[in-house]
Amino acid sequence: MDILLADWLGKPLWMWSGFLAIVFLLLAFDLGLLNRGEREIGIARSLRLSAFYIGFACLYGVAVWWAFEAGHLTTTDGAHAGVTYFTGFFIEKALSIDNVFVISLIFGFFAIPPRYQYRALVWGILAVIVLRGLMIGVGAALLKEYGWVLYVFGAFLIATGVKMLIVPEANPDVAKNPLVRFLKTRMSVTDALHGERFFVRLPDPATGKTLLHATPLFLALIVINVADVVFAVDSVPAIFAITTDPFIVFTANIMAILGLRALYFALAAMVHRFEHLKTALALVLVFIGAKIFWNQLVGKLDPAISLGVTLALILGGVAVSLWKTRGGPTTADDAGARPEAADRPC
Repeated sequence: MDILLADWLGKPLWMWSGFLAIVFLLLAFDLGLLNRGEREIGIARSLRLSAFYIGFACLYGVAVWWAFEAGHLTTTDGAHAGVTYFTGFFIEKALSIDNVFVISLIFGFFAIPPRYQYRALVWGILAVIVLRGLMIGVGAALLKEYGWVLYVFGAFLIATGVKMLIVPEANPDVAKNPLVRFLKTRMSVTDALHGERFFVRLPDPATGKTLLHATPLFLALIVINVADVVFAVDSVPAIFAITTDPFIVFTANIMAILGLRALYFALAAMVHRFEHLKTALALVLVFIGAKIFWNQLVGKLDPAISLGVTLALILGGVAVSLWKTRGGPTTADDAGARPEAADRPC
């Protein structure tokens, strides 16, 4: 039992293992009970599942707030821990909305029907938990040894936000993605899907021997995970700019990602209606990056102010987007935003 009390990144190991146990129980409940079989998730069901995940994440945030305040975890002020958790959660949740468009392009390119997409997203989330954990661990170690790295994070966030504001956004061309080309030259890939399977064994036309082939669903999974690493380059520094506590950073990050699979099916159908959210996200990144320099050079900004500004910008971006696109197409198909299945490379 002593090992559970051992310190890891500033918190006892039981805290980390307990949180991971909650995560995997949620995933098992989601995949095993809520989504048995190859069933599509409609918009209404997607929104209900999203409300469940957001509600659970908020309850977890309240529990963190209470536990820190009561001194059960550390001597850290509970209000500060709770506010920073919610700020990080909402930032990551908003940034994940921007990811949805890229994920929908990838699924469309590989012609993955909705009934198979949920499995790729679940396995993708498992990979994200590991990759985000590694990135957060490296970031925490760097900040502990080299405090000036926080300034690098701040400058990077400001530069990224300004770039999002002034550089026109172009749709990524999955067909020209070097990773897709590399995978197709190094692996045997089937021309068609084989249900929800990532790999199948098929005879080689040349030799007649049975060989292991990857399916388009597996290629989509790999490309989505690589895309998430690219997105994490923005989101991880953004949360470290809120707090340098690795536990708060990791839990807020993962709680926001857990509900992405459920939220995806609703957002993928309506993503064209959030065209002005990019501006709000850019302003959030600039604000968070500037806050680093303010905290270090002027004085500590109240975390409640950070949370209020972040929420105001995100909700404002959503409200303006919905108002500007009112009366337009109600789904991505109506707006012509979904790539045609004929573009599939396999």
